Amino acid sequence: MTTRSTRNVVDSADDAGRVSLVGAGPGAADLLTVRALRRIEAAHAVVYDRLVGPDILALLPRGCERYYVGKARGNHSVPQAEIGTLLVRLAAEGKRVVRLKGGDPGIFGRMGEELAALAEAGITPDIVPGITAASGAVAAMGLPLTDRAHAQQVRFITAQACRDDVSLDWHALARRDETLVFYMGLSRVETICEGLIGAGLPSDWPIMLIANASLPQQQRLVGTLADMPRTLAANPMPSPCLIVVGSVVEMIPSTADRLLSLERPV
Repeated sequence: MTTRSTRNVVDSADDAGRVSLVGAGPGAADLLTVRALRRIEAAHAVVYDRLVGPDILALLPRGCERYYVGKARGNHSVPQAEIGTLLVRLAAEGKRVVRLKGGDPGIFGRMGEELAALAEAGITPDIVPGITAASGAVAAMGLPLTDRAHAQQVRFITAQACRDDVSLDWHALARRDETLVFYMGLSRVETICEGLIGAGLPSDWPIMLIANASLPQQQRLVGTLADMPRTLAANPMPSPCLIVVGSVVEMIPSTADRLLSLERPV
């Protein structure tokens, strides 16, 4: 049963000039939250990222304006400052605006910059969290992120920090009691593996790459820190890719291959 306070928040999507920062989840349309779906169905304009798929865009109402601002490695279609300006302009025109981001908007989604742009214009948006890629990916593989026997904590890291000009604290990351999840790291796999081995993790420590999590075309690649760079070179994965490091990877059930082949209804 919806409480009065929750209903007031949900109904605020009907207000003209409202901006909602909405998480679209890991990919499958049926993993949207109820509140995210309500925002999408009420939108006059949607500003969306590359990871928002056609099944989710198909839920937009007829006549809804669409603005693609997706970013890919080495190719930013719209500078971040212009995205903020676009959101402010659309809201000033009295539109119900949805800023639609893959996963959760508050996890590696540059939401802080967009909040700042809206605040400068005197606009207070509402934020609709989504299932983040890490949760969606391991669930699709039949795995937990934490487990009493394997990992008592989990850490999310943007692989953008794995650059030559950035000093990442590999020793702080090289723990056997936690799960590491690297976002946007397909081009950094070798750096990640070498950094963790150099900081003390065993060369046979488990690692898994996941692409298109929760979608019918999802793929996985499982190996060790020592062999994953070679395995990936022999079996290329599409970008973006999520990288999971930790002994929870050893828990992949025997049904995982069957899970990979299932078509998930949207």
